[in-house]
Amino acid sequence: MRTAEFVSSKHPDKICDFIADSILDAYLEKDKNSRCAVEVMGGHNLVVVNGEITSKSNVDIKKLVRGIVGENYEVILNVVKQSPEIAQGVDAGGAGDQGIMMGYACNENEEMVPLEYYLARKICKHIYEKYPYDGKVQVTLDEEGKESKKAIIVASFQNVESKTLSKTVEEWIGKNPKIFSQYIIYANSAGDWSQGGFDADTGLSGRKIAIDNYGPEISTGGGSFSGKDYTKVDRTGAYMARRVAVDLLKKYKAKKVYTKLAYIIGKPEPVMAEANVDGVNIKIEGYDLSPKGIYKHLKLNEVKFSETSNWGHFGRGFNWD
Repeated sequence: MRTAEFVSSKHPDKICDFIADSILDAYLEKDKNSRCAVEVMGGHNLVVVNGEITSKSNVDIKKLVRGIVGENYEVILNVVKQSPEIAQGVDAGGAGDQGIMMGYACNENEEMVPLEYYLARKICKHIYEKYPYDGKVQVTLDEEGKESKKAIIVASFQNVESKTLSKTVEEWIGKNPKIFSQYIIYANSAGDWSQGGFDADTGLSGRKIAIDNYGPEISTGGGSFSGKDYTKVDRTGAYMARRVAVDLLKKYKAKKVYTKLAYIIGKPEPVMAEANVDGVNIKIEGYDLSPKGIYKHLKLNEVKFSETSNWGHFGRGFNWD
């Protein structure tokens, strides 16, 4: 059995991710060499932005944040320049932090992500397109061979009555009739609800790590993504690990590929670069895995990072997919 969940763009954590990446985009727009590492906490008419930014750009962060959440929000800023002790290694082309990054690709669907994750995202997005509110979807698969997939689908959405929500899930299943042999739907199982988003809960950027990656069945390095520029390899190293996994999946016509990278702060090259292709371990070769190499290979200068902050970072047609 395998389970994954997904959340809509109006979930409090995802609003915070969007704010963090919108701040990053605003600085990069005028200074492509901006260094940014910001965390965002929000909820109940308050947003706090805390972190480090070094840039030639000048951004009115309070105005930007209120443009997203509303003029009635208090915005507290605690933003300083990046430590020069870190910058001395990064300026020379080194990684902005130590860490481990994991990549993955599989042949279970066209997005090359785990099926339970794929389904949770698809169903959540289908509901959100009709009802753009705070919400969650969880899919548990009980597989009994390739042709038999039993599923338990849990959906909880703000401002949607349980009967309507259930019908909306069934509508998606009806358009994809070969996905499940049997299924049970739990719609708003704790009761219908109307209070959501920042009005109901507090959000924090970087908290939905499993959703941002491949779901809980696939290991992650533990580093979050949003609000971080390309020198922060916990983000861009994970992007590159995905790129390599996709390349190897196609090259070897494999079923599953796992990739692993590990970096030393201030040093450009990873100390670990390995892949597992259908159970066989190989070294990752033929790629420039330095932060600058990743930036060039993935054309990160073309990326609008706020577009990555919702609906997951992988399997969506970005340069690393």
